[in-house]
Amino acid sequence: MTLTSGAHPVQPRADEGEFSVRIEHVVKQFTADGPIVLDDVSLDVRPGEFVSLVGASGCGKSTLLNLIARLDTQTSGTIETLGAPTLMFQEAALFPWLTAGRNVELALRFSNVPRNQRKARAQELLALVHLERSYDQRPHELSGGMRQRVAIARALAQGRSILLMDEPFAALDAITRDFLHEELTRIWLETGMTIIFVTHNVREAVRLSQRVLLMSSRPGRIINEWNIGGHEPWRLDSPDVANLASEITDELRKEIIRHA
Repeated sequence: MTLTSGAHPVQPRADEGEFSVRIEHVVKQFTADGPIVLDDVSLDVRPGEFVSLVGASGCGKSTLLNLIARLDTQTSGTIETLGAPTLMFQEAALFPWLTAGRNVELALRFSNVPRNQRKARAQELLALVHLERSYDQRPHELSGGMRQRVAIARALAQGRSILLMDEPFAALDAITRDFLHEELTRIWLETGMTIIFVTHNVREAVRLSQRVLLMSSRPGRIINEWNIGGHEPWRLDSPDVANLASEITDELRKEIIRHA
């Protein structure tokens, strides 16, 4: 793997036309006289790229995902995506009265998949996340990690090429999280999806991503990036992960101290 560290400030750009998500000079204020939450954020994400956003609490990471997902509107600037993204939250948010299979089928229904094809497709998607035996189980019968895998299957059921993930593994124990890192990487490589992943866990970001972006505290800006070459993930206990995570954490601490 190759690694390069960007200078301050960073405005990553793809070749003209070669992007899955393009953000240009985005500014976000929730009220006209309120504080600026995001300030002049520009970013290109290439098709099939896995990018993580890290930064202190309140720096605007989740706000940026909401803007990309079109759940909110930026104050100024532009956001373009190749197709509509799907957004996955920290909580699986499954319907408790539906089985795992029916939760996935509901997403297929909203994606206009014909009724007679939904069950077979839901079974395929559950098999992709290694839950083929859980089709008839309800959420309360599943572990936290299994519920998140159903949530991933449901996200994939929407048939979109961009997956936005807002701290999806934060509430899980370390062993389950490590397993889901492997599962997510496998699914990413098999599907070729573009993933933008928000996390407070710097090691998680380093392990999973091709590129890690550091955001400043409010107003949120992209102030540094680390490019990690290749597609094969590192192990969480790898010395390379530890070293790079330490470097990024040092930069994050400086940013927190600067705003404190």
